[in-house]
Amino acid sequence: MSLQVSSYIPRLGEYVTLSGANEWGIGQVQSVVGLKITINFEHAGKRVVDLANAQLVAADIDNDVH
Repeated sequence: MSLQVSSYIPRLGEYVTLSGANEWGIGQVQSVVGLKITINFEHAGKRVVDLANAQLVAADIDNDVH
């Protein structure tokens, strides 16, 4: 069994969404350690996401929102 690792690895401070968890809203990246990304989501709080098991998408946000 091979794991599919996301090719997108966000940088500190970027805004992202988690594929399959739209109800969490937009999150801001708090830390990046290897494939483990800590994100503070607007509706789910602080979560650690492992990119070996999840896919993040860069959020298309308006600068006036945040």
